[in-house]
Amino acid sequence: MADTTRTPLVDVHAHFLTEEYVRAAKDAGNIQPDGMAGWPTWHADQHLELMDQWGISTSILSISSPGVWIGDADQSRTLARHVNDVAAETRRAHPDRFGHFASLPLPDVDAALNELEYAMDQLGADGVITESNLHGVYLGDKRYEPLFAELDRRRTPVFVHPTSPPNYESVSLGRPRPMLEFIFDATRTVSDLVFSGRLQRYPDIPWVFTHGGGTLPLLTQRMELFRSVFGGGSADGADSVGPIPEQVGRLWFDMAGTLFPYQIPALTAAFGSDRVLYGSDYCWTPASGTTFQVDSVDAAPQPDGDTWRALTTRNAKRLFPRLGDLT
Repeated sequence: MADTTRTPLVDVHAHFLTEEYVRAAKDAGNIQPDGMAGWPTWHADQHLELMDQWGISTSILSISSPGVWIGDADQSRTLARHVNDVAAETRRAHPDRFGHFASLPLPDVDAALNELEYAMDQLGADGVITESNLHGVYLGDKRYEPLFAELDRRRTPVFVHPTSPPNYESVSLGRPRPMLEFIFDATRTVSDLVFSGRLQRYPDIPWVFTHGGGTLPLLTQRMELFRSVFGGGSADGADSVGPIPEQVGRLWFDMAGTLFPYQIPALTAAFGSDRVLYGSDYCWTPASGTTFQVDSVDAAPQPDGDTWRALTTRNAKRLFPRLGDLT
């Protein structure tokens, strides 16, 4: 088997928490977020120790679902500023080990634009994070056009994290939504970005989606069938939506979740490997789960003449050029 231990991984899907954020989320009713049993804990020092154990050089931190919007606009703006400042402080303390995606207080677009400017220009964030839907409003909605125009102008990476879909009570059957609903919701928001024309209109936004593309390797051709044969799918009447596989193939995908033996081979068969990134999903995936996942990456059949570690790290350095200066 190829030597998979030489190249450190870059983890683009790593989460952090603060006591203030968790307290605010619980006060807003998120006692069992997305149907999970409870909230994990996170400490930078412990994360660094685990990164050394797993062979991860750099982790790009973000706040997972349910995000920073907790119903009150002023409090959500304050909470976004708080978690972004903490992430930036963590990066400054360990500049070669951590980066961060800034949280935006969406669906408040004006506030999100202000926080984007602050996070990118003052804090030096590596990009921004958004949920796959924002309290039932998907990313293809026209109200987000001013934000997307600015993200496109800045060429800012956007990490799209899944969240619970609207009316999840009817479909999740009381089970944790990350198991299935997160995967379907990510696919749903990609379809919305495609058929609304947003991916074509803002081609300079690097979009990062999670969990090996979820069901996209299977459903992209089905979306193309409806576009090309039935002429359907365009919610806003646009009749110039281009081929779906080409659009989806320009997205980036992380490897968080159950990678092998099926997920990553399906992803690379559909879209190639030059936009595949490594992701652990720690701390929402516990340390034992991440250990199992990293071991599966190293034990899997490796790309011809390459390793998953080297391939995903090269890709990460293309997406985040500053990482190349750290090695």
